[in-house]
Amino acid sequence: MMQSSPLNLRRTVVLLGRLFLGATFVYAAYSKILHPTLILHPWFAFKFAVQANLANFAGEVETFKFVSTANAALLAHTLPLIELALGLLLLLGWRVRYWLTGVSLLLIVFLSVLTRAYLLHLDIKDCGCFATPEPLNGMTLVRDSVFLAAALLCTYCAFVEARKPHPWTATSSS
Repeated sequence: MMQSSPLNLRRTVVLLGRLFLGATFVYAAYSKILHPTLILHPWFAFKFAVQANLANFAGEVETFKFVSTANAALLAHTLPLIELALGLLLLLGWRVRYWLTGVSLLLIVFLSVLTRAYLLHLDIKDCGCFATPEPLNGMTLVRDSVFLAAALLCTYCAFVEARKPHPWTATSSS
């Protein structure tokens, strides 16, 4: 009879962390794509609402003065889809260490842009992180730092666990 894989501390950290980060990224993508003007009927109105939300998000990206207007629109149209894909892949649990690495890199970029804007004293009324308008302040940086620390811890634990032989394939000494 095959024994189930034991649940140790690292696997628990990876499981809880990937569920937390996956749900956070799915919610962040949902809030950028649909939440501000949630109109689901008919299809034309839905399509218009998505375009309006992404245009609003492009304006929020422009306030960071990090990319040009054209690049801000491109970033605003692709970033929510990347967040949605990473969040769903983390929730599915397939190839977790690779997606955790992607989430960690994305959070490093987010935190770098937010820190730059904070240190330059840019007047950011809505950081664009989630559905509720939230000004850029120290607590935003602390929250994103906690997300980054969780992602890095989960990534580390996932890679350490991947180096160990799986209990099902390990040779038994009996």
